[in-house]
Amino acid sequence: MSKKMPKPAASEAAFDQTACNCLAIRQAARHITRAYERHLAPEGLRASQYSILSKLNRLGPLSIGELANTMVMDRTTLGRAIRPLERDELLIVDDGRDGRTRSIRLTSAGVAKVKSAAMRWRKAQKEFELAFGTDKAADLRSTLLRVISAA
Repeated sequence: MSKKMPKPAASEAAFDQTACNCLAIRQAARHITRAYERHLAPEGLRASQYSILSKLNRLGPLSIGELANTMVMDRTTLGRAIRPLERDELLIVDDGRDGRTRSIRLTSAGVAKVKSAAMRWRKAQKEFELAFGTDKAADLRSTLLRVISAA
């Protein structure tokens, strides 16, 4: 005796099971990153490097763990990202508060680099918002923050 498969509910039928949220977000991130990096290239920075410098400029010295958490990065990835910034003397990695941790802080050259790159970052931000819409860009950032906090 063969059983009929039940019909999916309307909401299930409307759900595209081939769409992958992770892939869509990663593709969008790569697309947006390319645009920002095109603007930041004359400063010799990648978008991730600018983000690290900018975060340290706003928050001051942080432990590697604290910075990794605020950047939503694992410590190993962060370590690879800060190496060229340390080599270029834009930041310093020192002993932390308790000898077991390491602390990261901007150098004066790092502060100057953030300031000079900020103009280029603002141009990239404006380019994206003009193409996508200012209100939609704000909604997108809000949505993505909810995604991060829900994870």
